[in-house]
This record gives sequence, structure tokens and C-alpha cells, in this order.
Amino acid sequence: MEEDLNNVVPCSSLAVESSLRVGTAGAIWGLCYGPYEARQQGLTGIPRVSFVANTVGKFGIRCGLVAGVFSITRCRIQQYRRQDDWVNGLIAGAVAGASVAVAAGTRKWTQVIGMTGFVSAFCAAADYSRTS
Repeated sequence: MEEDLNNVVPCSSLAVESSLRVGTAGAIWGLCYGPYEARQQGLTGIPRVSFVANTVGKFGIRCGLVAGVFSITRCRIQQYRRQDDWVNGLIAGAVAGASVAVAAGTRKWTQVIGMTGFVSAFCAAADYSRTS
């Protein structure tokens, strides 16, 4: 069914849908991680609530951004190549990984290359397992 949607649904709709799904998962992860980290820092009261809220927003936005970049890149590459294989995920993962590293504000190229390779390999493996 997913192959049928990729031919009918615009790339922007797929990107919004994946951003919402993965962004929600990131927010849930932030909701789990935030209180733990606040306790580690010894925060209580209003500063703790503020810290947890910021953590939830930060994780949700970052995860949603990566998912959106990956989805729209993968869809556009698939349209350009007219093939649905693991190479689309590999290239889109590299773009998403580079955007993660740049969004994190790093100036070290080794970190950008490392994150690009990691996300690219992960996405290619996921695409390969889906198409095989």
C-alpha cells in the first residue's frame, strides 16, 4: 500500500505526515528524558517544569525536522530516479544526517561526516529491509 501512496500523494504531504509522527515520538522521548535530567541537575519547582517543557519541545522539533528532511528528500529522489530502492534512502539519510549535524551547530567536519554516515547507513538498511 505504501508504494501506491508514493505515486499519488505529494512529497510535501508525506514530509508533513512523517514530521508529525516522528516529532510526536521525539516529544514523548523528551517527556521521558526531561524529568530524569532535571532530577540529575537538582532542579525543583518552576525551573524543573520549564526545563522539562524545553526538553520536550527541543526533542520534538529536532526529530520532526530530521524526519521531514529525510521524507521529502527520499520522495524527490525517488521521483527523479523513477526507482524505489535502498539508494533513495541512502542519499536521503546522508542529507538528513548532514542537516542534523549542521542544526546542532557543530563546526567540526568530522562530526558532520560521522553523523551523515550513521544516518545514511541506518536509512539505507531500513529501506533495504522494507523493499526486500
